[in-house]
Amino acid sequence: MVIKNTQYQVGLDVGGTKIELAIFENEKTCIHSKRVVTPTNDYAAFLQALISLVNEADNITGQKIDVGIGLPAIISPKNQTIYSANVPAISGQPLAQDLSARLDRTIKIENDGRCFALSEASTENTAHFDAVFGVILGTGAGGGLVHQGRVYQGSNGMAGEWGHTPVSSNIIHKYTMPLIPCNCGLIGCHEKYLAGPGVLNLIKNHQYEANSIQDWIIAYEAGDKKASAIFTQFIDTLASALASLQLFYDVDAFVLGGGISNIKAIYPKIQQEMLKWLLPGIEPALVLPPVYGDSSGVRGAALLNRT
Repeated sequence: MVIKNTQYQVGLDVGGTKIELAIFENEKTCIHSKRVVTPTNDYAAFLQALISLVNEADNITGQKIDVGIGLPAIISPKNQTIYSANVPAISGQPLAQDLSARLDRTIKIENDGRCFALSEASTENTAHFDAVFGVILGTGAGGGLVHQGRVYQGSNGMAGEWGHTPVSSNIIHKYTMPLIPCNCGLIGCHEKYLAGPGVLNLIKNHQYEANSIQDWIIAYEAGDKKASAIFTQFIDTLASALASLQLFYDVDAFVLGGGISNIKAIYPKIQQEMLKWLLPGIEPALVLPPVYGDSSGVRGAALLNRT
């Protein structure tokens, strides 16, 4: 029998290279985690990997618990159809239905960016807010909106894909930025300027010698003029993007995730920079670092069955 009211929550976070299982107690403490290699091109092997991890969770908790799964995919809210470039084995497959039939329990699946948003909207810093937007800045740019504790999917399952909206033409002209084609087929997407690889391109475009983003930030904090000019362009571009999201959704807070969220210099400056892009009289939303960091995706997946 499936236990509905339990102190345990089980989540799976699927990536292009690994699948992570995590068991949480009372939505906070991870009591067990395990990673296995993702079978990216074999659907039967992919299903078996997930089934084995869920069975392991059952054995550890001594309970049969509903499971949430975060995926690097677009998921149709109408029929749960999946499209995933990173894990082609699951594209077009009825994953939730197949797992539910084999494991005899509810399986909820969700985009991994929205799982991050759900986790970070469910912390002591944010749980009292009505609306929280999770902003992921890692190898790509994405995220999700959580309203009154529930993930907002949108009619096509695309809500939160702000990384594929275009950078403001004001920003492009102000800094004479090149219009960069995106892998999605569009041009000038925020992802190409604010995600990790985009920031590295920004550094290179300034002909600045830095081997990594960390080296650039160290130079910026030391007062290097060229590093400071790059930071000004970066923070202005990010502020413009967040201000646009605030005008769309009027959220209480943004929570940043991914490697770029580790840049501490963002947080003291970003709200002031957002004011330049907001209507008069509008206060910028809070911009917060993540509480659960790299664990937020799998924690958010584990929380899916409470919503």
